[in-house]
Amino acid sequence: MEAPATSGRPPAGFMTLTSWPLLYHSTAGSTSQGDFAQASHADFSTQQPSAPIRLPTRAWLPSFRLGGSGSNKWSSKSHLHRPFALGVGAGTGGSMLNGSVGAAQLGGFWPFKSKAKTKGNAKKRILVLMSDTGGGHRASAEAIRSGFQILYGNQYHLDIVDIWSQHTPWPMNQIPKTYSFLVKNGFLWRFGYYTQQPRFMHVPFLKMTAVTARRHIAAVFDHYNPDLIVSVHPLLQLVPLTILQNRIKAGIQRPIKFATVVTDLTTCHNTWFHKNVDRCFVATEEAKQRALTMGVGQHKVTVHGLPIRPSFSQKLPSKHRLRQQLGMGLQKPAVLLVGGGEGMGAIEKIVQALVEQVGSACQVVAICGRNRGLIKRLEAKPYPAGMQVTIKGFVDNMPEWMTACDMIISKAGPGTIAESFICGLPVLLNGFVPCQEEGNVPFVLKHQVGTYEDKPAKIAQIIHGWVHEKRGELAAMAARAKEMGQPQAVFRIVEDLATMCA
Repeated sequence: MEAPATSGRPPAGFMTLTSWPLLYHSTAGSTSQGDFAQASHADFSTQQPSAPIRLPTRAWLPSFRLGGSGSNKWSSKSHLHRPFALGVGAGTGGSMLNGSVGAAQLGGFWPFKSKAKTKGNAKKRILVLMSDTGGGHRASAEAIRSGFQILYGNQYHLDIVDIWSQHTPWPMNQIPKTYSFLVKNGFLWRFGYYTQQPRFMHVPFLKMTAVTARRHIAAVFDHYNPDLIVSVHPLLQLVPLTILQNRIKAGIQRPIKFATVVTDLTTCHNTWFHKNVDRCFVATEEAKQRALTMGVGQHKVTVHGLPIRPSFSQKLPSKHRLRQQLGMGLQKPAVLLVGGGEGMGAIEKIVQALVEQVGSACQVVAICGRNRGLIKRLEAKPYPAGMQVTIKGFVDNMPEWMTACDMIISKAGPGTIAESFICGLPVLLNGFVPCQEEGNVPFVLKHQVGTYEDKPAKIAQIIHGWVHEKRGELAAMAARAKEMGQPQAVFRIVEDLATMCA
């Protein structure tokens, strides 16, 4: 999803922490049209509590006593009786720099008295951790939920939780509000993304986050009491795993398995990967190699593809029949132009360029999402005789529109690319989110399933070639895209997750 326009000022709560752009590094974004109506969601709760989960009433800072050696120790009222150290600032504590809790025992600060809960034969519960930073994380979470409902009905109870917005203290809960500002200011985004790639940079930040948010996230674990935790966000590996493992060691948390579902195609940030996860699901061989490089065991890494909404796996009528149903022309090549749920991007300029350079040789379908202003402007434009331009807002049948068209123009979101492959659509990429989506461009070029161009006039030139002298090339790209499509990926992921719950 493209970022909405901003005023150029940092929003309320913005702080220049170089780590914060990582919260948004996957804007995976499918086309963000959200057609999950194909599956009933009864028994699958994704509803968030109306207020933050209530934390234990006992004071969160245990009392201190001085040990005989003069070192500070937790009082006997606390679970833990061990020395501690807390480094603040550039040096965040030496033991944190090597990625372990070590002597500092920062991750072992858990002021809870509750015993580890055990489960009987009740319905299995799955907790999906995500953050609404870009459209891709929630889209993947929703696809997994729909997959469970289709395969297993009401055998599982699944909750989707936005950890950062709803279950972390200030200022962390303000981080998602900086999304638009950071994307619009590419220098800040790139600086934060690349400076936090090395372990010695992101591990201290995330360890400190685990300390600061431990009580809030622990309360989430207690509230939902899951049998399995699934992360679909890059910054939700180390933090919840640290909290979870220390609670297990303290005897106040039963063991819970942890899986990561990576929502990027190729350029995956290092924070996606943690060696202590039980399973790691990736979309491509390129992502698998990154996981192995980051220390995830080969037996834990599985290549299934991206978890695309199950509606893309359903058998649809023929292209001819779909065009009849959708009111499209039956003969002329159709160009699908999408801008995400908010209808962002240069859609209006591209439509105008197509009118001028391609004209009645093609038909255009512009999906404008919730952008009502764009819809009105496009509807008010005059179009050449014989050129059909279909203008739609937010749609819930994107698989039908994709299948009915012959090519797609979109930014390089991994979800949109994966959906296009399933439908056999050659992809003309016209933009990308810096860093994490940049690798999707060479991925598309390498596999010869599309091209890249961001200037509307040149985009129109490419489309002109595809509908005239390069029709054979277009057909070959469509066949390769169809071969790369993985419509069953979400079901394979869901089946493996269900096995983990057994």
